[in-house]
Amino acid sequence: MHDRIKSRARRDVPAVSKILGALGKFDLPRPLVVDLIRRELSRIRRARTVPEFESIVALIAGALDDVRASRLQPVINGTGVIIHTNFGRAPLASEAVAALAEIGPAYSNLEYDVPTGERSRRGSYVENAIALLCEAEAATVVNNCAAALVLIVHHFKKSRRARQVATPEVVISRGELVQIGGGFRIGEIIETTGATLREIGATNKTTLEDYARAIGPATGMILKVHRSNFFMSGFVESPSTEQIAALASKKRVPFVEDLGSGAVVATEEFGIPEHEPTPAETLKRGADLVCFSGDKLFGGAQAGIIAGKKRFITALKREPLFRALRCDKLSLAALQATADLHLSQRPAAIPTLRLLQISEDELRSRAAAACDQLSKQCRNLQVAIGRGAAKAGGGTLPKSTMSSVTINIVSKTCSSLEFAARLRKSTPPLIGYIANDCFKLDLRTIFPQQDDLVIKAIRDACAESV
Repeated sequence: MHDRIKSRARRDVPAVSKILGALGKFDLPRPLVVDLIRRELSRIRRARTVPEFESIVALIAGALDDVRASRLQPVINGTGVIIHTNFGRAPLASEAVAALAEIGPAYSNLEYDVPTGERSRRGSYVENAIALLCEAEAATVVNNCAAALVLIVHHFKKSRRARQVATPEVVISRGELVQIGGGFRIGEIIETTGATLREIGATNKTTLEDYARAIGPATGMILKVHRSNFFMSGFVESPSTEQIAALASKKRVPFVEDLGSGAVVATEEFGIPEHEPTPAETLKRGADLVCFSGDKLFGGAQAGIIAGKKRFITALKREPLFRALRCDKLSLAALQATADLHLSQRPAAIPTLRLLQISEDELRSRAAAACDQLSKQCRNLQVAIGRGAAKAGGGTLPKSTMSSVTINIVSKTCSSLEFAARLRKSTPPLIGYIANDCFKLDLRTIFPQQDDLVIKAIRDACAESV
């Protein structure tokens, strides 16, 4: 009897074609929509009861909304975090966007030498430009900074010295075994290459003698990792780059420094007291190689940039692994345009660097104009200008915050959580943060050309509750 009831219920499940007809027009590929409908109907068949047809359509329409929202799309960042990893890190300069539009739809000279008509090496222009920026003998690019580190360790673990032992070692201070975004840890990334970590010192204190004692026949390289996403204070000690470089040179061991954030311009120029070491400074202090991200303070596309001694760069590019980690034409085009802006001394044209130095007066003027409009158009909202503390984010400048200006919103008809959810449904999604039961939008990370979109999104969210 139970089986007959269940069978009858299954027959009540509507056909895919009927659901498609009820949904009407949709802006997603038909195969994707059909697949989603089939999966939802299959789940319903496994249940004991079948909902009404309208409920099924509503359920599937909601699932399609979720799929649509998962597509890569622009968002308006009102969080006050400038290099926001969840939002794609560094926004590209208009020159980089123009380069993508030029290179993307057409063929290009990616590996072709136009003057000779012969094959050439990929990325030669951007490599030369980055080497010049870093005041290095040579440079190269792979697809992210973790890949750069993997390539470097993979190469040096095969050095003549390290080949003499079964498990080559990478010497690193315990105070520099950092964890980066997504739960990935530097130590775990290194160990994927087959090298062994030789941890030295204590969490808060590592001496030059610790490095000296650790170096032996198994040593493949010394790695120093810049604490770009955290800082330690108090009873803390670590040797300088110059000291480690002198020791490494004496022991004939390669010395590499992972800078992470990729500041090629002195951060003090943007009114930030916290100094971020540049690749040029670090190489001058004696490091053989440095690596850093292309999409943080450098302000370009995702990439791992390696700069330093030419013989090491040449050797890295000969590694078979290099081909698996290399950048594509679009990343190289965006990096090329960004490097040109740095070389032309136009840092203000790079959005990340421009956002760091916007004046508070400019932000307050924009906030006043927006609040004036919203107060007139949204009677069920309390709108006010507030103070914010923006951050560089993205694992950079951990000690620095920038005074900023916020638009503070309290809805009279719904909670701040509900109001934030409504704004995330706008086109493009508008994302802020909640503090003290107040929804806030930090204007430092909202571009001036987005102000009208912000006002429209708030106005539409306000109208939902009327």
